[in-house]
Amino acid sequence: MEPSSNTLASSSSSSSSSPPPPPTPPRRMASSDTSMGFGERAIAAAGAAVVSAVIVNPLDVAKTRLQAQAAGVLYNSVYLILIVSQFPLFSYFRCYPSCSPTGVHGSGPTCSPDCFQYKGTIDVFYKVIRQEGFARLWRGTNASLVLAVPTVGIYLPSYDILRNWIEDFTNQHSPALTPYAPLAAGSIARTLACISCSPIELARTRMQAFKESHPGAKAPGIWKTLLGVLSPRKSANHLENLQGYRLLWTGMGAQLARDVPFSAICWLTLEPIRRRLLGLIGEEDNVAGVIGANFSAGFAAGVVAAGATCPLDVAKTRRQIEKDPARILNMNTRRVLLEVWRNEGMKGLFTGVGPRVGRAGPSVGIVVSFYEALKHILHKRHANS
Repeated sequence: MEPSSNTLASSSSSSSSSPPPPPTPPRRMASSDTSMGFGERAIAAAGAAVVSAVIVNPLDVAKTRLQAQAAGVLYNSVYLILIVSQFPLFSYFRCYPSCSPTGVHGSGPTCSPDCFQYKGTIDVFYKVIRQEGFARLWRGTNASLVLAVPTVGIYLPSYDILRNWIEDFTNQHSPALTPYAPLAAGSIARTLACISCSPIELARTRMQAFKESHPGAKAPGIWKTLLGVLSPRKSANHLENLQGYRLLWTGMGAQLARDVPFSAICWLTLEPIRRRLLGLIGEEDNVAGVIGANFSAGFAAGVVAAGATCPLDVAKTRRQIEKDPARILNMNTRRVLLEVWRNEGMKGLFTGVGPRVGRAGPSVGIVVSFYEALKHILHKRHANS
């Protein structure tokens, strides 16, 4: 029996007048996400940061060397040229196969300029190991650790707390804005972390960009590197010295211009993927599932965000390796980007994109997965006690 036209009309009018169902709020990560304090989150974040900093530092060195070379930093060592001129066979050992056995002024074979020109990520690894030793791939790791522990210790707990608060607020007042909570929380948290740790980031970038030209010389550490930044500005005037401390935050604008968009893109990409994966595998009592879902989501988000923000990373590196104090104070991110675009084009803006993307994917995946796993373990231990 077919329904009457009146019945169809009444049903259609009632369906058209009924309000649409409210959007489903985003799924919480776990009960531990709201019950943990800032201190416990900071401990979990610091542990994750240490693991990540040690594993991915060689890629960070490669990225910084490629970007510094594009900016005009020369990596040819006077010491190496003298050594190979005195010992002809040394060139084969030191730089082979990049060395050309052709003498200079009859003094024997020496290295060609190609020996000190980096052509890509693998070439950086090869030449750094040959010319400076395997350990130099972890140059700046101490600065990375000093930087990563407070940065991630501030960043991830702040992000967690801000995201939870923004999601609760928007669910009550404007549910349509709730999916954008990760974007806002990530941007604010990253800004706080960058401002707090910018001098250490400056030291790390300089330690990775430059190399010692004298054999056996101990490379400067964080404190000596930062003193080297301030030394050209030393003055008898106390007020001028105080103003000179601004140099310790050299490149902070470029760093914020890079890291805040990176963080916004990263979390906006990561959260939906992570929640979908955790919804498929479950999360409450499965640490392996927590690690797998968070690493996969973090890896994908890190790759996307790193590729999108590579030009801003180039600008940050160039500002932080600049040694002319007058030029430092007059530089800004927009000027650097325009200068790179005019002189080197699109290729210059994406110098080092390979190692940057290769570093960011595993780095974000490791940090987020270890952070969430440690949170999970700490919460279970706290609940059992």
